Amino acid sequence: MNADELRGHMDALLLAVLEHGPLHGYAIIEALRERSGGALDVPTGTVYPALRRLERAGYLASEWAEAGGRRRRTYRLTGEGQAALAGERSAWRSFTAVIGSVLDPSR
Repeated sequence: MNADELRGHMDALLLAVLEHGPLHGYAIIEALRERSGGALDVPTGTVYPALRRLERAGYLASEWAEAGGRRRRTYRLTGEGQAALAGERSAWRSFTAVIGSVLDPSR
């Protein structure tokens, strides 16, 4: 899948990946790839602006950490981010139910 296919879903994907604990940017990209079985190979030019936008919205908090002699910005979900993720999941379930009923009316 390419970045255009993910438009409108990136925020939910990033929030979901961070649900289980803080990660730095590259680890977030790797988690997306791993959790999708390799289907999501999202470029850094898509992920980092989205992380900054989510942080400005109050859904993420970040801090600098030292790892292996390198400084990395680590992101974590805030309480507002957890609530936003719950809303995204609810909206996704509703969306897929409606689309599924159109695409596969025998369901």
